[in-house]
Amino acid sequence: MIDTSIVRVHQHGACVTKNQRQSMGRSRGGLTSKIHALVDSNGLPVRLALTAGEAHDNRLAGRLLSRLKSGSMLRADRGYDADWIRELAVKKGPWANIPPKSNRNNPICFSRYLHRARNRVERFFNRIKQCRQVATRYDKLTASHLAFVQLASIRLWLAAHYWVHALAGLGIPRAQQVSQGCAAA
Repeated sequence: MIDTSIVRVHQHGACVTKNQRQSMGRSRGGLTSKIHALVDSNGLPVRLALTAGEAHDNRLAGRLLSRLKSGSMLRADRGYDADWIRELAVKKGPWANIPPKSNRNNPICFSRYLHRARNRVERFFNRIKQCRQVATRYDKLTASHLAFVQLASIRLWLAAHYWVHALAGLGIPRAQQVSQGCAAA
């Protein structure tokens, strides 16, 4: 699953003269940055990247999807409905379940039922934005802000890993852990 989320830049983190190379973009709401994430089926991050806030969602899709495995499924929103993304997914092996844009001429295969599981990527963004440092960007440098996003992501991986071992200690079988969504990938 792939998606993006916008983060506002705090006034003390804004470096107006040098923000071209620091992934800060100007929009109607002020300076913003955009977090791009590729998330597995458990809602845990696999790849992360930052761009300026006005950048299109599919700008970094090629880089994020470069390590997709065959047999997996790519779920995304309408912002990722581009022919080159679908061709990349076919070349790498996963099946792309992306809803078509309203201006698409040729019909494509899309399953609303499979698309419902895409809420896990939205839940991932909600969980990492519980960290104040991620929800509002206070850092001037892209590397610093991306490091805090990665730390929040590591926290999610550690929590998932902890629950797998805690449930195993209680004698709960692995198959039941997976069905309850407690197991890490």
